[in-house]
Amino acid sequence: MDNKLVALIISILLPPLAVYAKRGAGKDLVINLLLCILMWVPGVLHAIWLTVL
Repeated sequence: MDNKLVALIISILLPPLAVYAKRGAGKDLVINLLLCILMWVPGVLHAIWLTVL
């Protein structure tokens, strides 16, 4: 995922997928899944923070 625009779009639509593509299956993915289950917006912000920034 070198293209930041694609990473941003995936982070908004499917945050766990973006985190998995960038960081793999680890603690960041678990944190993102929990954030997405609790509330969608924190999961999106977390995914954008990890993948784009």
